[in-house]
Amino acid sequence: MLYDQAMEATQAIQKHTETKPALAIILGSGLGDLATEIRDAVAIPYGEIPHFPQSTVAGHAGRLLIGNLAGVPVVAMQGRFHFYEGHAVHLTTLPVRVMRLLGAETLIVSNAAGGVNPNYRPGDFMLLRDHIYMPGLAGNNPLVGPHDERLGERFPAVGKAYDAELRALAREVAARHSEIMLHEGIYTMVGGPSYETPAELAFLRTIGTDAVGMSTAPEVVVARQVGMRVLGISLITNSATGSETTEVNHAEVLSTADAVRNKFANLVMGIVERLGAPA
Repeated sequence: MLYDQAMEATQAIQKHTETKPALAIILGSGLGDLATEIRDAVAIPYGEIPHFPQSTVAGHAGRLLIGNLAGVPVVAMQGRFHFYEGHAVHLTTLPVRVMRLLGAETLIVSNAAGGVNPNYRPGDFMLLRDHIYMPGLAGNNPLVGPHDERLGERFPAVGKAYDAELRALAREVAARHSEIMLHEGIYTMVGGPSYETPAELAFLRTIGTDAVGMSTAPEVVVARQVGMRVLGISLITNSATGSETTEVNHAEVLSTADAVRNKFANLVMGIVERLGAPA
């Protein structure tokens, strides 16, 4: 059933374009402006794609873009779907399956995250070295349910989910831009949509969290099941150490993302250029 839904969505998208993307990009909260750099883009609203949920969160435009970025054919989600919006987790990750069926072999996934590590500052970036998928550990994993071999392995390994070579490439690109502060650490996904209490943040830091958000991990699990290489990038939009005197809000997240949109574009476009360069 899920495979059939993915195929139906893929075939509907292919009616709009003959481009076969090599790279997939998921743009997180407030990071959708990178979409303006995609050339000759075909934009398809999610509502016109069979079985795609609707994106309801501010900062998520709700369109699939297929075009050319830095010389590489790409498919980009300008806005994603979240577990906290009430969508079943296997549907929030359906676009990853579709992007793989369209031809993408590599996934760059981005998100807005709170900096649990006290050394992180708003406007910094973090490469995901690993993740802690809290809802997944509690049973909300996109692979739960009847298994269809056409979807991939029943028990995919995710121990090396975030590709070491891609992380090294990202660090090289960031080193050429003195204005980009790029960390590397552990991302923890929580269910949301409420932000964490100080006690919860203290717990997350105790278990090794560097940045916390409400997305990404399910998409990465599915990407690994379908054999995609993954690079994860968090934009640190706020401090989340539990000692802040003011409470975070979504407007702050979007404001920080807006302030660093050029840095994010330079980082991602530099990575894409390197991926598209002849070996």
